[in-house]
Amino acid sequence: MSNFATTPHINVQNEIGFGKTVLMPGDPLRSKFIAEKFLENPVLVNNVRGVHGYTGYYKGVKVSVMASGMGMPAIGIYSHELFNFFGVENIIRVGSAGSIQEHINLYDIVIAQGACTDSNFAHQFHFPGTFAPIADFTLLSEAVKACENNGATYHVGNVNSSDVFYGDHAEVPAGLDTLYNQKKMGVMALEMEAAALYMNAARYGKRGLCICTISDHIIKGVETTAEERQTAFTQMMKVALDVAVAMENK
Repeated sequence: MSNFATTPHINVQNEIGFGKTVLMPGDPLRSKFIAEKFLENPVLVNNVRGVHGYTGYYKGVKVSVMASGMGMPAIGIYSHELFNFFGVENIIRVGSAGSIQEHINLYDIVIAQGACTDSNFAHQFHFPGTFAPIADFTLLSEAVKACENNGATYHVGNVNSSDVFYGDHAEVPAGLDTLYNQKKMGVMALEMEAAALYMNAARYGKRGLCICTISDHIIKGVETTAEERQTAFTQMMKVALDVAVAMENK
């Protein structure tokens, strides 16, 4: 595919184009931070709507990082275009999540083996019954290895990808507390993008993975600052970059 491609949301007019693997934080400033801190010779390859897409090299491997914005509609758009028009094979979401399990603490890493969701995103695929969005096993396996090598505290399991950040919980009927019911089923944390990424990856024969750092603990009522979410999640970033390197010849 041509490096000089244009879609409604990505306009690449640079010879370097995108790497095989794209790291995808939600925050454009986190994308900029990853590129400037970790990539050698990073080049801004896309800035439509200010999403900050960069390509550079990490340990000799061409890697890209581009923001997705917040929510499943946003990452659905960007992952669709990257997978279908720019030759991208792997997208690794590097985001933040809210823990709902007592043993999963601030700055721990969660690797989303599966993504529960309340979204209607799957409806477009006309799948009979319920589709279960899951991570690519090769990406997941490499992420576990990278966590071990980086000495990270990590957890693998289900997350919940929600369409709602500010939910209306004013009058919840007894027994229908959503948070409690997710917690009892072993859901590790709440985020807003993984399910759509996993569905698009499945549909187009690509690979997707969501790695998140716990930015707040919903049960314990503690949280990180906006600045910390932007710049302090470096262990997760290193893990994802190591996965990108491992995937270059797979």
